[in-house]
Amino acid sequence: MAKIMTAEQKHQMMTETPINRLIIRMAIPSIISMLVTSLYNMADTFFIGQLHNVPATASIGIVFPLMNIIQAIGFFLGQGSGNTVSRLLGKKEIKDAEHTVATGFFGAIIMGVLFTSLGLLFIKPLMKILGATDTIMPYAIGYGRYIILGAPFKLASIVLNVQMRFQGNAFFSMIGIASGAVLNIFLDPLFIHTFGLGVEGAAIATAISQVFSFLLLLGGTYRGGNIRLKLRAFTLKWKIIKPIIGGGMPSLCRQGLASVANICMNLAATTYGGVTPEAIDAAVAALGVVNRIMQFAASAIMGIGQGFQPVCGFNYGAKKYGRVRKGFMFTLKVMFFCMLIFAVIGFTFPQQIVSIFNSDATVIEFGTITMRFQCLAFPLMSVVFNANMAMQTMGMAGRSTILSMARQGVCFIPIILILPPIIGALGIQIAQACADAFAFAITVPMLIPVLKMLKEKDKEQQAA
Repeated sequence: MAKIMTAEQKHQMMTETPINRLIIRMAIPSIISMLVTSLYNMADTFFIGQLHNVPATASIGIVFPLMNIIQAIGFFLGQGSGNTVSRLLGKKEIKDAEHTVATGFFGAIIMGVLFTSLGLLFIKPLMKILGATDTIMPYAIGYGRYIILGAPFKLASIVLNVQMRFQGNAFFSMIGIASGAVLNIFLDPLFIHTFGLGVEGAAIATAISQVFSFLLLLGGTYRGGNIRLKLRAFTLKWKIIKPIIGGGMPSLCRQGLASVANICMNLAATTYGGVTPEAIDAAVAALGVVNRIMQFAASAIMGIGQGFQPVCGFNYGAKKYGRVRKGFMFTLKVMFFCMLIFAVIGFTFPQQIVSIFNSDATVIEFGTITMRFQCLAFPLMSVVFNANMAMQTMGMAGRSTILSMARQGVCFIPIILILPPIIGALGIQIAQACADAFAFAITVPMLIPVLKMLKEKDKEQQAA
């Protein structure tokens, strides 16, 4: 059981504990939380793949951008309120922290209900926009319907998870998220195979698991010294909303553009992915599988960066710039090493990894090439991810928003629109790797001045 600390004890822990040890301590629950969260989608992909139905597997890839949109809204409110709270707690401004937590949470509930209402009303044209072919459409609607229904609980869970983590309570956020994901792994085969519900069963299992996670996370707000949720603390005052918008905008842009990028990729696959309808469905399915695999790896490694975020926020708010800089460099080294290991494994054994989720030969062939190319540039993302998260936590809304838009927006979308018409399916398969390389090139010159600024401020403080 995690030790319950007062606000003063927590402030002391976050600003005085040796930085490397503190980041590891914060990162372990975040890594577990991110790993297990990714298993939500991985489990659906795996168990639906056992149906040996390519359009059914492809439907997961079609609905994936919709899930990214839900996450975009959730992380917009969660990261915006969470990184603001960490800085406020670093400054010991508790009252404003309470208003920020309540506004982020209840804002998520309101947005979730609105999303569900509109999503169910326009579900068929929505699936068409997302790239569903005539053969994929019924499966996409069946799966998407329950994902949309669970949106309010998913949004609220994301916000609670992020807010707890930024308050230095990664343990409780891990328990809430991990428990729901584990439940989903058990419910998936039950609903898909035992009850014979197929694709819809996977979505029902996911929705039930999200409700379960929400309830656990809500209960966790009463433990570990978390700020309590109070409806009366919800406010629309610009003083509270402004930092939430500024702090959350990079996440909204990153996740939102990831959704647009996935839609563009699906549409490119339906046009240039193959000659026959079967080949096109296989290309969409392969992209869905590879995207889940790469997201699983990226999510786990981003958990390391998320362990640094509350440390960054507390210390930046407390004006301990040397600790921020040292923590950033340590986190970057660990992230790069982990990404390099995964890239080597993914590049060496892509066929074996893709075949775990689908046994169709065309899906495996298309996915193998796609995964190899993505692994080539994958280690570079350690710089992009860590720089983005650090700047976002320090309140550098402009820089972090640009970086969040770089990978999937500024770089990927033009590439996926230009390359496939020129070189066909290969253009789809290499698009993400090209975008990652360009995003790295954009990040480095933006990161260097920030590191210099932290170093200079640290020297000024030491001199004073």
